[in-house]
Amino acid sequence: MIQLNGENITLEEVFKVAHMGETVELSSDSRRKMQASRDYIDGRVAAGEIIYGVNTGFGHFSNVSISQEQIIELQKNLIRSHSMGIGKPFSKEETRAIMFLRANALARGHSGIRPVVVETILNYLNNDIIPVIPKKGSVGASGDLAPLSHLALAIIGEGKVWGGNEKPVPTTDLLKKKNVEPLQLQAKEGLSMINGCQVMTAVGLLNLYRGRRLLWLTDTAGAMTLEALKGSRKAFDPLIAATRPHPGEAKTARNILKLMGETSSLAESHKDCQKVQDAYSLRCMPAVHGAAKDALRFVLNVLETEANSSTDNPLVFSDEGKILSCGNFHGEPVAFSMDFAAIAMSGMASISECRISKMINPAMSELPAFLAPKGGLNSGHMIVQVAAASLVSENKVLAHPASVDSIPTSADKEDHVSMGTIAARKFGGIVDNAESIVAMEFLSACQALDLQRPLEPAAAVFDVYKKIREKVPFAETDRVFSDDVHIINDMICSDEISKVVYNSVGDLEW
Repeated sequence: MIQLNGENITLEEVFKVAHMGETVELSSDSRRKMQASRDYIDGRVAAGEIIYGVNTGFGHFSNVSISQEQIIELQKNLIRSHSMGIGKPFSKEETRAIMFLRANALARGHSGIRPVVVETILNYLNNDIIPVIPKKGSVGASGDLAPLSHLALAIIGEGKVWGGNEKPVPTTDLLKKKNVEPLQLQAKEGLSMINGCQVMTAVGLLNLYRGRRLLWLTDTAGAMTLEALKGSRKAFDPLIAATRPHPGEAKTARNILKLMGETSSLAESHKDCQKVQDAYSLRCMPAVHGAAKDALRFVLNVLETEANSSTDNPLVFSDEGKILSCGNFHGEPVAFSMDFAAIAMSGMASISECRISKMINPAMSELPAFLAPKGGLNSGHMIVQVAAASLVSENKVLAHPASVDSIPTSADKEDHVSMGTIAARKFGGIVDNAESIVAMEFLSACQALDLQRPLEPAAAVFDVYKKIREKVPFAETDRVFSDDVHIINDMICSDEISKVVYNSVGDLEW
C-alpha cells in the first residue's frame, strides 16, 4: 500500500502501480491540506469574488462570469468538450500510471478541491476501473487537456473504461458491476482534473524504466561482443575514467569489467596479440554508454520532480491567503527532458548496431563472413545487421525534438505550447527499437562466441550466453532469425536476462 502525499513518488512506485497493481490511499495529511484549500476557495466565493475556473469560463472565456446555479454544469461541460483525444488508446498500464500521478498532484492541496476527488480516482485505480484514453490530442500546455479529460470523463461516470476482456466498455456498466460510485463534480474540480502534465510524465517514466533496464543490458551485450571479437580490456582501466570524471563513464567501465570477470579463456588467448586498438564501438563504450546513463539520470530527476509538483491553474495557497494564476501546467521541462532522453537512447542503440556490423565483417572479426559457418549457401546474419541499421535510422527520425515546435491554440490565448506528450510517446518508440537492436546484438554475439569455441567467456557474459542458448540455439544453417530476435526481446522485456546478470555478478551501475 502506497500512502499518497504529493511529495515523494519515485520511478519504482510508478512501475509498481502501473504493472504490479500496487494499491494506493490518500494520506491523512494530504486530506487535511486539501480540505483547508477547499474551505479557503469556498470562503472567497461566498464573499462574492470572481475566481478563474471556479465561477468563470475557461481560456478565451475567462472573462465570462458563471452563476452559482450553473457552476456544476460548467464543470461537466468542460470535461465533455475537452474529451477530444484521437487514435489508439494508451495501455492500461500507462493509464494506471497517469491516474496515480494525477491523484498525487492533486493531493498536494493547491487545487482548492475536495479530498473526495482524489479518493474517487484512487477507488477506481484500486478496483481496476481504468479509463480508455486516446494517445493523441495533447499539445502539452494548459496541461494534457484532451487525454486527462478522458480520464475525468470516466471518473464522473461517462465515457469508456477497460473491461475484463481488455476491450472498452461503457463506464456505467463496470461501475455497476463493481459497486463503485462516480464523482459528482463541484466548483473548480473539473478544471483541476485536467490541468497538468501527468500524461507526458507518466508515459515518460514508464518508458524511462525500460530505458534504464536497457542501459544495463547494452553494457552486457557490449561486453559479450567484446569477448566474441577478442577485444582489449585495457580501455576499461579505471585510470582512464578518472581523467574524465563524467559519472557514467566510470560506471560503464566498471560494469564491463564486472560482466566479463577477471579473465577468461577467450581473453587469455589474445593476451599478447599485436592489435593496438579496437574500433570505437568497442573501445568507446564507457564514453557512449556512460553519456546515455548520465542523460537518463538527469531526465529521471526532472520527471520525478514533475511527478511531485502542483500543476493546476489557479493555485490555491490557503495558509498565505492567495489564489494565483500561473503557468505550472506548461510541459516544457518534461518536453525538453524527453527529447534529451530520445537522443541519448538513439545514440546508445546506434553503437550497438555498429558492434553487430563488426561481428559480421570478417575483416574486423576474423570470423566467417556474416557469422555463417557455410557462407554462400547460407547468408547468416547479413540481414540481422540490415534490420538493425533500419531501426537505427528510424530512431534518427524519431529523435527529432518535438519541443522545438509550438503552435498557437485556443484563439491565441495559449500561444506557446510544449508538445511534451508527443516527445514522451516518441521516446517510447525509440526504446522499442533499441530493445530490438540490443536483442540483435545478443543474437550475433552468441553466434560469434560459438564460432570461437572451444574458447569461452566468463562471469555474467557466459551466464547470459548460456541462458539465451536455452531458447535460441546456434545457427549451423539459415533459419528465420526474426523469430530468434523476438525470443531474445521477450527475455529482455521480462527481465529474464537482467535476473541472470544480477544472480551472476550482482547489481550494475547506471
